[in-house]
Amino acid sequence: MTTISEGVDAGRLERRLRAEIAGDVAFDAGARALYSADASNHRRVPAGVVLPRNVDDVLATLAICREDGVPVTMRGGGTTIAGNAIGPGVVLDTSRYLNRILDVDIAGRAAVVEPGLVLDVLRRRIAPDGLDFGPDPSTHSRCTIGGMLGNDACGSHSIAWGTTSDNTDALDVVLADGTRLNLGPTKKDEWARLASQPTREGRLYADLKNLVDGNLALIRTTFGRFSRQISGYPLHRLLPEQHGHLARALVGTEGTCAVVLGATLHLNRAPRHRALVVLGYADAIAAAAAAPAIIPLKPLTIEGIDQALVDALLMRGRKPAPLPTGHAWLLVEVGGDSPAEAADAAAKLAKAAPGAPRVVTDAAEMRSFWRIREEGAGLATRMADGSEAWPGWEDSAVPPERLADYLREFADLTDEYGYQGVTYGHFGEGCVHVRLDFDLVSVTGRDRYQSFLHRAAQLILKHGGSPSGEHGDGIARSALLADVYSPEAVSLMGEFKRALDPQKALNPGVIVDPPAVNEMIRIAYTPKLLPVNGFSYAEDGGEFDRAVRRCVGVGKCRNDHTPGGVMCPSYQATGDEKHSTRGRSRLLLEMLRGEVITDGWQSDEVAEALDGCFSCKGCLTDCPVNVDMATYKSEFLYQRYKGKLRPAVHYAMGFLPVALRGAALAPKLANAITAYQPAATLMKKVAGIAQERSVPRFATGGTFKQRLRRKFGGKTRSAAEPGRKEVLLWPDTFTQFFDPQIGEAAVEVLAAAGFVVRVPKGELCCGLTWVSTGQLDVARAVARRTLDALEPHLDADIPIVGLEPSCLANFKHDLPALLPDDPRAKKLASLSITLAGLLERDAPDWTPPQTDRPAITQIHCHQHAVLGDKADRSLAAQAGVDLTVLDSGCCGVAGNFGFEAGHYEMAQAAGERVLLPAVRAASPETIVLADGFSCRTQIRQNTERDAHHLAEVLAGRLRRARQESGE
Repeated sequence: MTTISEGVDAGRLERRLRAEIAGDVAFDAGARALYSADASNHRRVPAGVVLPRNVDDVLATLAICREDGVPVTMRGGGTTIAGNAIGPGVVLDTSRYLNRILDVDIAGRAAVVEPGLVLDVLRRRIAPDGLDFGPDPSTHSRCTIGGMLGNDACGSHSIAWGTTSDNTDALDVVLADGTRLNLGPTKKDEWARLASQPTREGRLYADLKNLVDGNLALIRTTFGRFSRQISGYPLHRLLPEQHGHLARALVGTEGTCAVVLGATLHLNRAPRHRALVVLGYADAIAAAAAAPAIIPLKPLTIEGIDQALVDALLMRGRKPAPLPTGHAWLLVEVGGDSPAEAADAAAKLAKAAPGAPRVVTDAAEMRSFWRIREEGAGLATRMADGSEAWPGWEDSAVPPERLADYLREFADLTDEYGYQGVTYGHFGEGCVHVRLDFDLVSVTGRDRYQSFLHRAAQLILKHGGSPSGEHGDGIARSALLADVYSPEAVSLMGEFKRALDPQKALNPGVIVDPPAVNEMIRIAYTPKLLPVNGFSYAEDGGEFDRAVRRCVGVGKCRNDHTPGGVMCPSYQATGDEKHSTRGRSRLLLEMLRGEVITDGWQSDEVAEALDGCFSCKGCLTDCPVNVDMATYKSEFLYQRYKGKLRPAVHYAMGFLPVALRGAALAPKLANAITAYQPAATLMKKVAGIAQERSVPRFATGGTFKQRLRRKFGGKTRSAAEPGRKEVLLWPDTFTQFFDPQIGEAAVEVLAAAGFVVRVPKGELCCGLTWVSTGQLDVARAVARRTLDALEPHLDADIPIVGLEPSCLANFKHDLPALLPDDPRAKKLASLSITLAGLLERDAPDWTPPQTDRPAITQIHCHQHAVLGDKADRSLAAQAGVDLTVLDSGCCGVAGNFGFEAGHYEMAQAAGERVLLPAVRAASPETIVLADGFSCRTQIRQNTERDAHHLAEVLAGRLRRARQESGE
């Protein structure tokens, strides 16, 4: 029997909750593992998780937990770095269902929302009316309003529009004892009237009146001294001059005093156009010293970044936009009602600034700068030398005029402890983000971590600051409050908590009665499933657990949409935490830990979560810390089925290249069999294929290589000519057996561009299907055979052109990790290139044939993640194609994923988000481009349109040009 604190029967609690609420209730090991961590260093395993569908579910959960003495912790997006969204009892996650916009008053500039609403959903709703919600933390695409209320979130623009508390007009809350309150500003007379009532609400107002009246001087001199004093309770909001605003006094209490059911928010009139001034400085201290002089100019932001953050970006192979000379920079945004007005404001600011600042007015370039800043929390977790860095002293703040002195002394402190890290943050408000390379694994390292934090708290006190400037205290920093507040102030905060939550039922251990800062560290464990050797994990020191713990919980994978990105299609389709990259990372880490998930590689909870992974590799690029869940999934399947019989679909999809060779002997017969419904139904059932999915038709008229031999007179290469560079065209399985016309088209294009085209002899394969199904021993054997065959070409440095993005990505990314000791694998990776990439690099003077037709294109996930599509866009533009790149993410088929039984609905949901509706809406003259076989299959099977490879379009224009010229 599972039990929790004070002998409460968790099974009974779960049954009661299931009987009385409409939402989801989960007490299994998987759910408890998923919700054991947020984006902090800490871990608290809950008894269970509730996802309420409505307010009544929240009230019922609180009532049941109250009766059983079980604490409750509220959770939104789980992106907090302070450890204030994890708790030992029941975690209430409002993000999945309790996420509506209830009302928007454009004229009154107000919105009424539920706590689980994601900030960007609100912003998209009000943007057409020229409105915005001012606070915008870097996690704005996935953080919830409830979480922002809990932390008093700020963000880059709070210097212009204030914190979340400044923009909260009213709250609908319920106390742990079930008392429901509608709170807002309260005049002195009204407060006195409420305090006189013989009710729970009356006692609360009376208690708070006594608390304020008896401590006016202490509250006025201690709390609310500057805008980023987030640590502790905001008791100054209760003062008469603050209108006795109990709603705002609850903002920033981190769910320890009341549960928010709804909020009325103030909306800001936002300038419609922006411009950015980028200022360069010698170092972060110099940038911090310059920030206060900019404040009177009333910019929208004054953000600081340093060289270490840029280095972290470069380490990941990403180039930032050009920066002015320096090693630290301020990003100062200004606005206007017209582009000219915004540009004029930027020019004036730049003219008054020292040095040679950059003025940026291009929207795309501005976004590239903001991506550096917004992804800082992820980028900063891996230093340029590959070492790990962690939050802990993440968002300290001082009055802006003290920031430079604070940073100077803070640098001395980190030097004393031997820590290094990345500095960035809201310099205009004195708030600094820093992640340091703490040793959180060893006992000695954690003790040193604790010592450092208390020393840092003493330093922040010296400069009149706050340990937290926007994320709250949580488990991470609540124990530091006694270092920065007087005993009287700490006692007063405890009194405030007792007035609202006397039983300490809400988020225990946060702010009041906290544990030590070095307790409950989530990576303080010894992995129980080592060694793990399916892949090399070279960038993680050869350690699978270090690879998995790349995920620090910032939750970018929980975006409902990533503009220009892919991650994470399974979360976008389901809204389920376990189907996010972060959720899967959490489960894998708990599996390695072996406490909550105890059955290791045989864990059904981990298997279920990974079964929903598309293996799209979107996280490899879109995740700020480059989590590679496709690789982790392959590793898990490899370890899980070692020496065991696998699911039939693994054999069917893994050995697909072998099966297709047999089908190619009689493609018409194969097509007839797969088209005959009874036979197709039986075949799919036996092979584990989704019944809803049609089997693609095999090419008739010969495979690609057969057609090529006919074209070249029985050879597998075109005629050699002096001065022509030789290339090897890779005959991937899908081109070979399903779409040979693409290979033929590529040969025509390459020949026209001046290349001699060779195709390797024999039946070779990149091994992708075995990698994706976790049959890594087979994949290695296939890869070695391929390398043996390609060795002469590798030795001759012949470029290897791939047409199928997934196969080419396998060459470039997976094979070197499968065969780390074989230098040929690295050589193959370096020589492999896309068709467009080759033409751009080696035939820069070639002019492609012209077309004036518009086109839409679906970029293959693996191309996005590994190969890049810049050359493809450039080639299409050179060919005169009016190209629209669909911002559609994964098509849904994703190799074998969309064909496997049980995946059809999720695959279709992914396709129907953007891709399929866009194809159906395209005009008849619009070309539909998709270089990936999976993408073409999804389009062909779900629309009345065909999709083409870029090579086909170019070859078609070449043929037409020849016809028109009479050749």
